[in-house]
Amino acid sequence: MKWMLRHSVKPGDIGQLTYLHGTIYAREYQYDTTFEAYVASGIADFIQSFKHGKDHIWLAEVNHELVGSIAIVGRSQRQAQLRWFFVHPHYRGHGIGRKLIEEAIRFSKRAGYKTIYLWTTSQLATARHLYLASGFKKTEEKEHRIWGQKIREEKYRLQV
Repeated sequence: MKWMLRHSVKPGDIGQLTYLHGTIYAREYQYDTTFEAYVASGIADFIQSFKHGKDHIWLAEVNHELVGSIAIVGRSQRQAQLRWFFVHPHYRGHGIGRKLIEEAIRFSKRAGYKTIYLWTTSQLATARHLYLASGFKKTEEKEHRIWGQKIREEKYRLQV
């Protein structure tokens, strides 16, 4: 299987990323439509306030089909947030996720960030494994009702 990464957003990508997150997380984790709205809102804000050199997005494609994503969002001069890390279930296990995380860390170093943080949920075991393998450390967790169920969110941080 041949896949590629691209670094720019084309018309339809925002909707496709929102759709993939919404449908696949509903199927795999039973998240409701409020999760899809959360993703849509965040991606829209990111695109509208994009800061070249401080923000970046990577989109993984197979045969021009969007199958993965990750983004770095600058939060301050020294700190960035990793967001929208996703690999379609049919394409997991092919190194796409690892490459997306590597690219995000490499960009963050070049951009001068000292810390990258992310929020995930305890349900995303494969993503957590990749975060830990990349040097992220869990720094916080909280449990609350969100996206139609009781969720344990976890915060991870990496010094770059």
